Amino acid sequence: MTAVSEAPTQRAAGPNTTDGVTLTIENQVATVVIDRQHVLNAVDGIAQARLNEIWDQLEADPEVRAVVITGAGTRAFCVGADMSSSAVGKTGLEYWAGLDPNGFGGLSLRTTLDIPVIARVNGYALGGGMEIVLGADIVIAADTARFGLTEPRVGRLALDGGIHQLVRRIPYTQAMGMLLTGRKAEAAEMQSMGLVNEVVPAAELDAAVQRWLDQILACAPTSVRAVKQMVTQTGHLTASEARGLRLPALMAALDSEDSAEGVRAFQEKRPPVWPGR
Repeated sequence: MTAVSEAPTQRAAGPNTTDGVTLTIENQVATVVIDRQHVLNAVDGIAQARLNEIWDQLEADPEVRAVVITGAGTRAFCVGADMSSSAVGKTGLEYWAGLDPNGFGGLSLRTTLDIPVIARVNGYALGGGMEIVLGADIVIAADTARFGLTEPRVGRLALDGGIHQLVRRIPYTQAMGMLLTGRKAEAAEMQSMGLVNEVVPAAELDAAVQRWLDQILACAPTSVRAVKQMVTQTGHLTASEARGLRLPALMAALDSEDSAEGVRAFQEKRPPVWPGR
């Protein structure tokens, strides 16, 4: 169980102050912000439902090419489930029986989102917040960020992918050292384990995220979607088996206008202009 502790073009959903989550889409990049600063951006049932709605919306939007998820303010990315909410009235078995198939925040176990997700970790990423990080593809952290699956310290378990994902993402002994103690780790330590791509001073966090976004947006949209789908859908296969799987995004990329434009641009020694199809 997750627990605490220039003018751009713009469209899509505006802030919703009742559910504590905002979505904006600018220049083909979606930004999802968990904004419940009074509880360090902990997620309650309403916010969880809204996050699932957002991911479903983005899955169906062919114009979105990347997503950034973060927490509002400077103190926390997300500290997991809102321990002050009615959800903590459930027993561990009741919580386990009602687990969201998409995982914490609708993201930690989601395998149907073919858009790259960057976790912009601006502070504490604990419990379910850490699980959201594990559901992202790229992790950029402020040097003040702290990570941890702290559930055992309140008698709970990281059931939304935390336990199983962490041992697949970092070395076994490093993962177990965190899981069995519930300790918090600094961003630099998580980078040394391989979970965090880049650590920067807090004041440089947005610039660092933008650098990664620029690199993603420089690639063909169809290729990026194919890469993400191939990775998320073939983890149970050998490399040889995975290569032969005719996934929809792969077939679309191989027969896309993007693939022709990429070759033309290379031959003409100019930046490509991606049709996105």
